[in-house]
Amino acid sequence: MSDTPEKPRTIALFDVDGTLTIPRGEVTTDMMDFMKALSKKITVGIVGGSDLPKQEEQLGEGIAKVFPYNFSQNGLVAYKNGELLEVQTISKFIGEDNLKKIVNWVMKYLADIDTPVKRGTFIEFRSGMLNISPIGRNCSRPERDDYEKFDLEHNIRKNMVAAMKKEFAYLNLTYSIGGQISFDVFPQGWDKTYSLKFLDAKDFDEIHFFGDKTFEGGNDYEIFSSDRTIGHTVTSPEDTKEQCTELFMS
Repeated sequence: MSDTPEKPRTIALFDVDGTLTIPRGEVTTDMMDFMKALSKKITVGIVGGSDLPKQEEQLGEGIAKVFPYNFSQNGLVAYKNGELLEVQTISKFIGEDNLKKIVNWVMKYLADIDTPVKRGTFIEFRSGMLNISPIGRNCSRPERDDYEKFDLEHNIRKNMVAAMKKEFAYLNLTYSIGGQISFDVFPQGWDKTYSLKFLDAKDFDEIHFFGDKTFEGGNDYEIFSSDRTIGHTVTSPEDTKEQCTELFMS
């Protein structure tokens, strides 16, 4: 855990994919060294959509104890100074019957759409959300890259989200497209702004957020545009490093 930074009342929260790493890639030694140096200047927190094991695959084992704040699954699993604060689950919140209806609908929908390839793990149940991938999360990196281009051209995820919003309007769910191959489904208010509930306004003068999917419908949009944050759009880990150097390291 980092020592008290020079400006503890300034906190910067960082998305993972596309911000600290390439999508589903591992953080570079250079980038992690930079983040640790940054944490000596300001308070640092991680807020990712994936679960903690996947976050550890990308950022390193024990990442929840490296920086003062760590939020996986948008903050539904929250750590402060290495200690677990809270775990929330979608199954408890919407009920098993509704959860089964969603899963059954998704499987039928995916059976009727065409993608260049289909692999495995089309629905991943996380404690706080469902992650849905039309190609399947077991695809290779080249298949992932190809699918992203296909999806941008044919709006597979956007169209599926629109259909789900209509089908499950009564559940008041949020749909968030992130990364290259999937989108998240979770109760309203369970986007990345959920993590902000753990940051007391009395403790911070500025809350910065850095992410790449800051467009409307992207999984960084809500926290990026929140009244509580100063949002920064980045295009790569290198861009994150450049922007933070200019803002906090000079």
